[in-house]
Amino acid sequence: MNNDSLLYKIADTQEEFHQIHQMNYQTFVDEIPQHGANEEEMLIDRFHDENTYIIAKRGRTLVGMIAVRGKRPFSLDQKLHNVESFLPEGSVPCEIRLLSVKKEFRSSIIFFKLVEKAVTHCLDNGYNLALISGTVRQLKLYKRIGFEPFGPLVGESDARFQPMFLTRKRFESSSKAFNRLMMGRSRKREPVNFLPGPVPLHKSVVEAFSQSAVSHRSSEFLNQINEVKSRLLEMTGARHVQIIVGTGTLSNDLTAAQLRKAAGKGLILANGEFGYRLIDHANRMGLTFDVIAKNWDKEISIREVDEYLTIHEEITWVWTVHCETSTGYLFNLKSLGMVCKKHKVNLCVDACSSAGLESLDLQEVYLATTVSGKALGSYPGLAIVFHRESVEPDMSLPRYLDLGMYEQSKSVPYTHSSNLVSALLAALRKIDPTKNITLNKEVKKVLTREGIDFLGNDDYSSGIITLPLDEYISSRELGDNLKKREILISYESKYLLERNWVQLALMGEYELKEVMKAMDMIIEEYTNLRVKVEAVQ
Repeated sequence: MNNDSLLYKIADTQEEFHQIHQMNYQTFVDEIPQHGANEEEMLIDRFHDENTYIIAKRGRTLVGMIAVRGKRPFSLDQKLHNVESFLPEGSVPCEIRLLSVKKEFRSSIIFFKLVEKAVTHCLDNGYNLALISGTVRQLKLYKRIGFEPFGPLVGESDARFQPMFLTRKRFESSSKAFNRLMMGRSRKREPVNFLPGPVPLHKSVVEAFSQSAVSHRSSEFLNQINEVKSRLLEMTGARHVQIIVGTGTLSNDLTAAQLRKAAGKGLILANGEFGYRLIDHANRMGLTFDVIAKNWDKEISIREVDEYLTIHEEITWVWTVHCETSTGYLFNLKSLGMVCKKHKVNLCVDACSSAGLESLDLQEVYLATTVSGKALGSYPGLAIVFHRESVEPDMSLPRYLDLGMYEQSKSVPYTHSSNLVSALLAALRKIDPTKNITLNKEVKKVLTREGIDFLGNDDYSSGIITLPLDEYISSRELGDNLKKREILISYESKYLLERNWVQLALMGEYELKEVMKAMDMIIEEYTNLRVKVEAVQ
């Protein structure tokens, strides 16, 4: 959460007071049931005319508030008899009340900053002690700031508060340490990332990428890239692999360039965004091919492919994605390979979203592609091409699309990135596909329990969970709300927005506890949107 863009001030406009009354209602009616509901969903504090409100704003929007009041009797006087008997001798108290911070801002330093500014206001106005009724849910935090509890708990059973006071001396000694703690947490906290790229990284990957760059001609770099290639071949059973500076789009262009040299006609399978992109790759390279195309998420069966190849003996290659990233649909690569072998057809596979997650046997696959920045768990920027046959350079191809040039030069014909290669090597050393399979099952359990639909079944990818939202819930609004709460889901791609879908990708470094905590917030935001819509229907 970036706190630099926040403004702290004393409220002095009607717009600010209006938002204060709204936040007061949201906190002390909806969240903490101290007051009864009303149709206006506004709660004007009974001491409003005597309160000084210190607020935090982002732009014109109120995100936090606290009220200071010096006139007796305090609200605490009405809850606890003989307050003075609990206070230090010589106390000149004021009361701090109505502390509230919007949910998406609560894991930031705003809470402390509001208290800090309220206490400073008290001290500047001649008071030497601040009273507060601290919610029992935040006692640890209040104590860290320097508040001392006194007397018994007050309030109703479902809204209990601890009377507390803060002296100048305690505040000054506690605030420095607390400020350092909160600032440290603010710097370290990263969003929970459910994107299909860039993915959350293991700390060893970050450290490897941060090392000083070395020459792509040095023995140090060549040893690293050779180990990367060796690990990729061992992981997939492929016979050859090349590492290129670029993206998955480049790796598929390299595949198309190789297919241009192959005799005969091709067949492309497409039932989602990335299958249809293979058609575009093929068209741009001037390939001759047929298509088995289905609507998104509709099955293309192995039987259909078998029958098509039986009828169309001129087909010499088949090209498909393994995991269709736009839906999570997973082609049965083993069965497809058997059909292609039966018809003596070369199989080509886009494995950009499956390598590192799914079982992948590329020993008999003619060409296959993947990337560094998805399920392999590293930074984006390296294109990877597996190939069954040895490839000679082809002078008719652009240099950057000539796979033979990469094989001839052991993947280093031109300038390479030692940082990206080093990071990928660190990721391959840590990769554990079974971990994310477990996460996938736990996330789907939560969704099933809450009655939220997702595409597919256990045959779908363990790295992509697609949620087709009901028409009354906006995918953009859900995604925007979660982003404010530091949870990143996939929703901003054009093809997802058009279908009102969102996706949760599990392709990087995660901890189950962190994922489950994020799922609670995802369910909360989903439910809030559903309730809001149902309320106006």
